[in-house]
Amino acid sequence: MSHDIDNTKRALRADLRERRQTLSQAQLEQAGQGVKAQLDALVERLGARSVSCFLATSTEPDTRPFVEGAVARGIRVLLPVTRADGLLDWAVAEKDGGITEGMFGLPEPTGELLGPIAVNDVDLMIIPAAAVDESGMRLGWGRGYFDKTIGSMERCPPVYAVIFDTELLPDVPREVHDQPVTGIVTPTRTLTFAANDR
Repeated sequence: MSHDIDNTKRALRADLRERRQTLSQAQLEQAGQGVKAQLDALVERLGARSVSCFLATSTEPDTRPFVEGAVARGIRVLLPVTRADGLLDWAVAEKDGGITEGMFGLPEPTGELLGPIAVNDVDLMIIPAAAVDESGMRLGWGRGYFDKTIGSMERCPPVYAVIFDTELLPDVPREVHDQPVTGIVTPTRTLTFAANDR
């Protein structure tokens, strides 16, 4: 059974990745502007003073303008750094902070590493996703870093996944270790799932 789910996930991720690669630079820039506006409003609504976010890849809605704006407003932003043991480390985003290519070719900060438990103090987590379904179940990219992080937190803050509008699906395949999210942020809206309101 698990093998079937794994194959279904793999096929869905491949389809979603292919769709993202067909987006033009103009569409990606517009998506990034929309996501920044939605994230700014979400941070304001929640009164978040410390957040975790990720540095988007070239086919994701760009999160860097949001991160830069948040840092400029005095909000503490933690950025993830992948580790070989399957855990995420964290570094504080800084104005003009360096970015390097981390494991799996992902953009990551070059600052001082704070350890995996640093994320326990944030008011809001903003994470990547391939898709999210209407119940709030998230389909990640298959490495399990964020599922592991969310699943291990004693007091998990609200968790919002950034996706394109077309990536909110009726249903996504799920396994026992998969973690739901509180809501999604797309270029046009922010949606909170009532069942997962942490």
